[in-house]
Amino acid sequence: MEVQELYRGRLIDHIQIVVNDLQLSRKFYDAVFGALEIPFGGQGPEFFFFDEFCVSSAKSPAAVGKLTGRIHIAFQARDEEMVRKFYNAGLAAGGTDNGSPGIREKYHPGYFGAFICDPDGNNIEAVFHGKANRSSEAVKIIF
Repeated sequence: MEVQELYRGRLIDHIQIVVNDLQLSRKFYDAVFGALEIPFGGQGPEFFFFDEFCVSSAKSPAAVGKLTGRIHIAFQARDEEMVRKFYNAGLAAGGTDNGSPGIREKYHPGYFGAFICDPDGNNIEAVFHGKANRSSEAVKIIF
């Protein structure tokens, strides 16, 4: 597998979750990352990834035969419309509703998020924090 470009933020280099049905999860994550405009990164015999996010089966050597427990992961969205697209794409790809798109003032003013459970019950979120000025879209690493 050859990777030529990676985009990284500040805290997390990568996250791996271990799922029960790799193909079902691939369908779900293709849909939600398509809505978030995150390109497919690559795959191997028992895993696939999108940027920093890796999904593997229990047969993957890194999984040591165990599924991960229920986790919550939030992905950034560019705007409220992208959050809505994420939510609709996730439901259409077999996810279940865990909180429709909307303002969540309890987190902070302007917090707009949506929550979907993936096929393994993980709480997957897309969030737009409101208008802000960024110094850059992402850190681009080329090797």
